[in-house]
Amino acid sequence: MAIDRRQQIIDAANNSFSLYGYKATTIDQVAKLANVGKGTIYTFFKNKEQLFDEIINGLLREMGEVANEAVNPADSFYENVHRALYRLLEFRKKHQLTIKLSQEARDIGTPAVLEVMDKLESAILGFIKDKVIQAIQKGEIKECDPEITAFIMMKLYIALIFEWEKKNKPLEKTQISELFEFYIFKGLSH
Repeated sequence: MAIDRRQQIIDAANNSFSLYGYKATTIDQVAKLANVGKGTIYTFFKNKEQLFDEIINGLLREMGEVANEAVNPADSFYENVHRALYRLLEFRKKHQLTIKLSQEARDIGTPAVLEVMDKLESAILGFIKDKVIQAIQKGEIKECDPEITAFIMMKLYIALIFEWEKKNKPLEKTQISELFEFYIFKGLSH
């Protein structure tokens, strides 16, 4: 069976970026991990940036699959958005590459990593925005600004999943769902 050198390089680079971050990863390191010469890498990728883009595009595709698998057309907007958001944020929280990139963005502020984190967030926001637009069209929710609504929903989820547990006991999935429903769909008014 022929070895897929390109995939071997991508896997090695993904491993390196996940362990050491973008800034600390070098083409030499990737070549060593992939057990290929540097020249072999350059036959497929112009530079480290292009290799990184390839990995991030794969990550975005994977996140899209996770989100789409969470949606059941028979369920309500609320159930679908809750399930998709939870799975996406769970994915980001458990996926070693996104963890390392989040740390690097926070601690070092590497421009390429900040750009990628923005790209990931934009993909999630775009997904939610589309679901908000569909829910408005179906009459499931009131007229609202889909972009702002998507932003608020995502930020509430991030706050409940990531921020809350920094100083408090982590919330259970059902608690997050109840809080999301309470603040987004029911509101504080009597």
